[in-house]
Amino acid sequence: MNPGTFPFDACRPLRFGYGTNGLADLRLDDALCLLADLGYDGVGLTLDHMHLDPLAPDLAARTRRVAHRLGALGLDVTVETGARYVLDPRRKHGPSLLDPDAGDRARRADLLLRAVRVAADLGAHAVHCFSGIVPEGTDTDTAWKRLAETLTPVLDAAASAGVPLAVEPEPGHLLATLADFHHLRRILGDPEPLGLTLDIGHCQCLEPLSPADCVRAAAPWLRHVQIEDMRRGVHEHLPFGDGEIDFPPVLAALAATGYQGLTVVELPRHSHAGPHHAGHSLPFLRHAEQTAATASPRPAPALQQAAPPHGAPSTAPEGSSTP
Repeated sequence: MNPGTFPFDACRPLRFGYGTNGLADLRLDDALCLLADLGYDGVGLTLDHMHLDPLAPDLAARTRRVAHRLGALGLDVTVETGARYVLDPRRKHGPSLLDPDAGDRARRADLLLRAVRVAADLGAHAVHCFSGIVPEGTDTDTAWKRLAETLTPVLDAAASAGVPLAVEPEPGHLLATLADFHHLRRILGDPEPLGLTLDIGHCQCLEPLSPADCVRAAAPWLRHVQIEDMRRGVHEHLPFGDGEIDFPPVLAALAATGYQGLTVVELPRHSHAGPHHAGHSLPFLRHAEQTAATASPRPAPALQQAAPPHGAPSTAPEGSSTP
């Protein structure tokens, strides 16, 4: 086989989910029932005040009820931790793993520890997280040290629970690119529980490689995938067809890796029309999957046009933070 081509394995269809952060106006049970009715294979469950609040009392009992519903509906799950204000009602995604205050960093780590326990009780494929932006006045060496130190007990808990921790490169964050993910791996000594969340839109936005090539490069560490459309250099999650991504090659590359986790649609800023977008996204992805299955293998695409400066936030409304 030509090393620049990957055949599509039609015998191993991809497994698609939808993120509850794009269904924030629905009760969790209503959201799960909707996704099951639409034919999704699973759900990206963002722990938030409206959907399995990780800070409210009786978390273990509430988690058991959700596990029962997921089983009854035949939905798999990945646990996501990108809720905007779950820890701080005034700071979006605050506090982060990079905050100067050790107590604030510990609060974020505690959220991730709770997420690991929830994921283990739900039988989830992975727990998603991200680094956060570098605080003003903090040099990058210090930020990387804080990230590694704060994640270490979370990785230990993930190892004990048998649930991978899947870190997401996020435009504008300290850990913004695939190269940054590998930097973190090296700092931590390549711990077995540390995996990768690959957001296909972020690849289009920021990476020097095409999204399909990013999938191939990320394959050994891939534990979770998020997907949406996006434009080059603009961090704005878009419905399929509104951006610039050619999806059949991306899905072909993903299938060729043998990845069998969930590929979760990530449209948090379209939650006001969540049921509409959930209804349209799955047919789009299945059609792209079928297009990939019938297409002839082709050489991997060349590098995209130059990316914005490393980790640079765009001027789009979603800016430098996880949406």
